[in-house]
Amino acid sequence: MTARTRSEVARLVDHTLLKPEATAADVAALAAEARELGVLAICVSPNMLAVDGTDLVVATVCGFPSGKHTSAVKAAEAAAAVQAGAHEVDMVIDVGAALAGDFDAVRDDIAAVRTAVPSPTVLKVIVESAALPDDALVAVCRAAEAAGADFVKTSTGFHPTGGATVHAIEVMHATVGGRLGIKASGGIRTTEVALAMLDAGATRLGLSGSATVLAGLSD
Repeated sequence: MTARTRSEVARLVDHTLLKPEATAADVAALAAEARELGVLAICVSPNMLAVDGTDLVVATVCGFPSGKHTSAVKAAEAAAAVQAGAHEVDMVIDVGAALAGDFDAVRDDIAAVRTAVPSPTVLKVIVESAALPDDALVAVCRAAEAAGADFVKTSTGFHPTGGATVHAIEVMHATVGGRLGIKASGGIRTTEVALAMLDAGATRLGLSGSATVLAGLSD
């Protein structure tokens, strides 16, 4: 396993709070903890984007968590989030379309959001990798690249099939690594698992328990 320092890993972390019951006070506490931990970004719900200060990258989600929204709704949600202060948008694909083999629809859905939030906004595409066989995962990653996404991301963390796996990261890295970022998210609760994801090719980590993961590292 590659040796990494706490600060190196922290700069790859999206410190995440997407629970439906989260309050404004919870988000303020998340931001304060993020600053203390030295992470790159926080990831919060679209109606929780009023974060004090500009020292943190602020990410949000759209089409979350099901992905079963129309492309127009996803695009409008993403555009509104950027207007409200989001620097990055993590959108959810229509997993059913991917399972049905309609990868053109997946690509067009992503492209609609990309058009609504052009660069420099960072667009990450949540593919629910645990719900997809490898061939569909490869095709979805290719669709995300064709649509102009910046990252592919494993999971919402809310799908019953599970979250990130080392195998999924390896498949994603083999498909788009070096061209798109790869975010491992969903069920990463220990230092060892986080490091395994990075070794497999992840370039960003979505963590709700960032303090626990980073506590296992030293500078």
